[in-house]
Amino acid sequence: MSTHRPLDVLLVEDDPSDLKLTLHAFRKYHLANTLHVARDGAEALEFVFGTGRYADRTGGHPHLILLDLKLPLVDGIEVLRRLKESPVSRSIPIVVLTSSREDRDLTACYELGVNSYIVKPVDFDQFGEVVRQLGFYWLLINQPPPE
Repeated sequence: MSTHRPLDVLLVEDDPSDLKLTLHAFRKYHLANTLHVARDGAEALEFVFGTGRYADRTGGHPHLILLDLKLPLVDGIEVLRRLKESPVSRSIPIVVLTSSREDRDLTACYELGVNSYIVKPVDFDQFGEVVRQLGFYWLLINQPPPE
C-alpha cells in the first residue's frame, strides 16, 4: 500500500529486542519512509523539539510517535505530558506501546491525551502483527490534521 505523503515515525524504545522486532515489522511491511529511533525519553524530547543533539535537525515533526513507558532519563509518561502540553507537538498522534498493564499507567496516559495504548504481546509473531496493524492504521488509514 502506498501513499503520496512521506511518513516519518519516531520510535521511542530502549529494549533492544523490542526495537529490533518493531524495526523489522516496519521494514517488512513498508510502513514508513523514515523511522527515527530514540533510546530514552530525553532523546525523544530533543528530537521532537529540535534541541540538544537534534538542534541542527531539519524537517518537520514525525507523523506518529510510538512510545514505550519504561524509559531511562525521562519516563514515557513525562514524555507524553510534555508533548501533549506543547502547541508544537500536541497534534502528533502518540501510541503507547508498552509492557505495562498497570491501571495507573493506562489512566495517566489517557488523561494526558494519548491516542492509543497497546500492551506489547510477548509472542514474536503477535508482536509483529500488532506493529503491522498499528502502522497501517495510523499511517495509511487515519486522517491526520493538515500540516
